[in-house]
Amino acid sequence: MSTRLASRLSRLLNLVPYFVANPGISAAEAAAELGVPPKQLISDLKQLWMCGLPGYGPGDLIDLSISEESIEVTFSAGINRPLRLTSIEATVLLLALRSIADMPGMVDPTAAQGAMTKIETAAGVAAARNRPAGSAAPESVPVEDPNAATVRAALGAGHALRLVYYSASRDAVSDRVVDPIRILAIDEHSYLQAWCRQAEAVRLFRIDRIYEATELDEPARPPAEAQGRDRALELFSDDPGLPLARMRIAPTATWMLDLYPMTPVEQGFDGTVEATMRFASVEWMARLILGFGSSVSVVEPPELVEAVRNRARSALTAYAELDRIDPRDRSGSIEDT
Repeated sequence: MSTRLASRLSRLLNLVPYFVANPGISAAEAAAELGVPPKQLISDLKQLWMCGLPGYGPGDLIDLSISEESIEVTFSAGINRPLRLTSIEATVLLLALRSIADMPGMVDPTAAQGAMTKIETAAGVAAARNRPAGSAAPESVPVEDPNAATVRAALGAGHALRLVYYSASRDAVSDRVVDPIRILAIDEHSYLQAWCRQAEAVRLFRIDRIYEATELDEPARPPAEAQGRDRALELFSDDPGLPLARMRIAPTATWMLDLYPMTPVEQGFDGTVEATMRFASVEWMARLILGFGSSVSVVEPPELVEAVRNRARSALTAYAELDRIDPRDRSGSIEDT
């Protein structure tokens, strides 16, 4: 069974104890409590008719009485209470909650802290054993960044946002209006995925690089095609309006491909990789490349090649000037040293 299907089965089976504890509840009330649309809830419940004990016949499969006015479990197949966490599962869940609670905008820190406190209380001694000696429980609730809170609130309300945002690839701050789609966690950072009205495309905005966020009093209207989940992990969208740098990267520096929005296009027999990267500022891109020394060389465009060459010459000239200065002149008189 795939991970996705196993996760879905676990979610469906946890519905059974809920309806056992709330017999006769309406679909609308249950959906509101569980945070899903009534149509989705009914669809999920109908899937449970195919779940149960080995034998898979009458008396083996879960049975329910389902209507919009009333939902009742007539046979639970022994699933009468929610799944209980083992000490290892509780510890893993606590670590995961702490991880996402530290990412701005992912969750409400107060809600996350409340959930962690409940898990620690339920896990008891096992959870206490995993806390550092002398640490207090529960922990103090972290203060949420106001911009992250605004982003999360606008997403929940379905409102558009005005962002003042720093773009690392452009080395510039921009003011733009976006239509939020979802918040994602990628490589230990949280991002807002949104339709950018300025670029007329889906963009990801790293939340800790948002200088200012303002929730607008107008609904977010991202195009339907922009909301497909297959685009969720497009961390850097290629903007054909920006110049394209082509670089040659030494085998010892290919780790750069994991940290920067570079696209490998060719690999040599010696392990050298040629890669491309969009950039907005020649000066910024030249500084970035020079920071890697001889590990990276520029192939094109010519203006970037020239900028890197000029900066390198200036640096060499500055070092040569330092070599010509008497050491005593650099650090002061002998008496001062």
